[in-house]
Amino acid sequence: MLRVGYPSTLAAELFRDFPDDVELIPISDHPDHIIEIDVWIPDFFPSRASRQWPHLRGVRLVLSMIAGVEWLPALVGPEVTISNAHGAHNVPTAEWVLTAILAVLKQFPFYLEVQHAQQWKRRFEASAHYAAITGDTRPVYPPVMLEELTGKSVLLVGYGAIGKEIERMLTPFRVDLVRVARSARLEPKVHTVSELDNLLPNAEIVILILPITPQTHGLFGKRQLRLMRQGALLVNAARGPIVDTDGLVAALQDGRLRAALDVTDPEPLPPGHPLWSCPNLLLTPHIAAASPQCTPNAVRVVAEELRRYLRGEPLRNVVQPGALTALRS
Repeated sequence: MLRVGYPSTLAAELFRDFPDDVELIPISDHPDHIIEIDVWIPDFFPSRASRQWPHLRGVRLVLSMIAGVEWLPALVGPEVTISNAHGAHNVPTAEWVLTAILAVLKQFPFYLEVQHAQQWKRRFEASAHYAAITGDTRPVYPPVMLEELTGKSVLLVGYGAIGKEIERMLTPFRVDLVRVARSARLEPKVHTVSELDNLLPNAEIVILILPITPQTHGLFGKRQLRLMRQGALLVNAARGPIVDTDGLVAALQDGRLRAALDVTDPEPLPPGHPLWSCPNLLLTPHIAAASPQCTPNAVRVVAEELRRYLRGEPLRNVVQPGALTALRS
């Protein structure tokens, strides 16, 4: 019988739809003995998974409950097959992106300050902020107190499962969407990353939703940030190291750009880091996928991958083939 280890922090009832011919082994956050398993479902948090790994033996297949597994190969080594939770967190992450964009354009962080200050007339400060960040100083009456998403030019960098869900959610806003991915496509039109520098100056909103790889690490450096138009909004729901943090801090402090971040570099962001106090920034602590449906969705993806493995079928979400997949192919 296949022995499958899973975090003991998860309720056993989540695994009720797992195949009957597996033995589920709960693994504590701080194991104190050697545990023999064939398949490992790591904890959501890398720090906890890293504490468990030295106590595990016999692992041939790792079924991650998250999509971003850049830390796993170094932990488990090249011989272990790794499969991620592709598609499990599309909806909450895409909803975070849409919410963050609207929150910035509607100046909700500022209006929350107004609420706490109990000063209704401070709303007029929003007009000056809009003029300063966009450079649009034309006289307007009544004063501008928020912006519309509808009709804006959006550059979507990353066109995987989450990117496509973001596009679906943006559709009612009739945005002018330009897609960017690793490979060009004709239908729908998708540009390559090599075209990024030419596309950036035309975008009012830039969304980053691509995996962290050696090729994407530092993809958004100081030059790319300088190419963005005055007042453009950078949204990063991917990984922090894709963006040059020092360059972003400078652009925010200079009033050239706006940003909404769910990820940072470094992460976790330490107390006193300049990003905490940057103007024109909406920051959340890597929570975009953490809805009540997060774990059930992830477990469903893992269960289906496990069923495919037991049937001898190719796994759908392999990110590191390992010796196991190589032998089965």
